[in-house]
Amino acid sequence: MKNVWKGLAAIVFVTIFLAACTEEEETESVEPVDVPVEVAQVTEGELVIEKSIFGRTAPNSLTPVMLQNPGEVDELDVKNGDVVEEDDVLATIATPAGMQEITASASGKIINLEAEEGDLVSNSDPFLMIMDNEKMTLNFTVTADMRNHLGKYEKHTAIIDGNEYEASITSVGEMPGENGLYPVEASVDNDDEAIITGLVAELVVEVNKLEDTLIVPTEAIVENSDGAFVYVVAEDEVKLVEIKVLETQSNESAIEGDLADGDEVVTSGQLLLADGTKIEVVTESGE
Repeated sequence: MKNVWKGLAAIVFVTIFLAACTEEEETESVEPVDVPVEVAQVTEGELVIEKSIFGRTAPNSLTPVMLQNPGEVDELDVKNGDVVEEDDVLATIATPAGMQEITASASGKIINLEAEEGDLVSNSDPFLMIMDNEKMTLNFTVTADMRNHLGKYEKHTAIIDGNEYEASITSVGEMPGENGLYPVEASVDNDDEAIITGLVAELVVEVNKLEDTLIVPTEAIVENSDGAFVYVVAEDEVKLVEIKVLETQSNESAIEGDLADGDEVVTSGQLLLADGTKIEVVTESGE
């Protein structure tokens, strides 16, 4: 019986010994792997902060042409789409008071003409409209804070239907509407009539400019409950450096921190990093 127990004890000892050896071999065989990262350089310079406001396009003016008296269209001298000058004859109307010539009260393009020769027309609705679309008005509503960045006659970039235009501010409202927003109008040239009524217009407004500031890609910044930081490349490892974000402009941010122009910061792979982690730079951002 004693021999049996001795045999079992020997088997248990050998099993434990082999397991320990195997675990030791596995531990010794695991080597740390450098974390692959992408990096970009810190630069020092100027960062312009821009914000966009959105509105709609409208003709520079819409002038209704009204009849003094109802009657019958005796002669029609224009059609929709025709361009007329002020005082041009548009039509002749036979009325109980006699023949009346209808003239243009403004220059522009004829629209909303529905009558034909021989039709009876009233004087309660516009006979036609004259649209001035050589310039287009851009209508916006903005917050009080954004209003402070807009001044009459200032010029900004407007983006309409994918094209850029130079827009001039023509009106900045003094009183807000019922929604608490202030009306703002701008004007753009429309010589080729590429801009039509009702298109979405984006106005790009410069709201701040930081000069001689450190600039990093926004994607390099890591934020948590304690603040913001970046990983700075120090030879073959990274160093965690706390920063203060001054301004962010989509792809770039202005910061303060213990960095210098030309330092490299990690822009991809931060989730696998900690202070002192070994890294392998696989590419620089933008390449």
